[in-house]
Amino acid sequence: MILLRRLLGDVLRRQRQRQGRTLREVSSSARVSLGYLSEVERGQKEASSELLSAICDALDVRMSELMREVSDELSLAELAESAAASEPVPTPVRPRLNSVSVTSVAGVPTERVTIKAPAEAVDVVSRVDVPGRERVTW
Repeated sequence: MILLRRLLGDVLRRQRQRQGRTLREVSSSARVSLGYLSEVERGQKEASSELLSAICDALDVRMSELMREVSDELSLAELAESAAASEPVPTPVRPRLNSVSVTSVAGVPTERVTIKAPAEAVDVVSRVDVPGRERVTW
């Protein structure tokens, strides 16, 4: 199950680390306890919109940018989750070929032809007019 608070915490932590800032610095600037900010970053606490606003201000990041990044992470997580939940795609199996031999009929030159085709495709009917005989069908 995808938890939004975990994704949000991961994005907040990455933003802070990109800036090379410590939890202590950001918590002080956002006026939130270091322990609480740590729990938010680890996805253990749900952050209110007021708290998110304060953290974004402390990180000098627009909340819309933060939410966009969270949205992108959520999309990827949903795709990964649905791919893991679906049955594996079966490997294509090469159709088994059946041989059909056709030999000449009276009045038709003698030669042998072998046709290879998938078993489900060998339902073709051919007709040959043989002079002096009725129509031959195979």
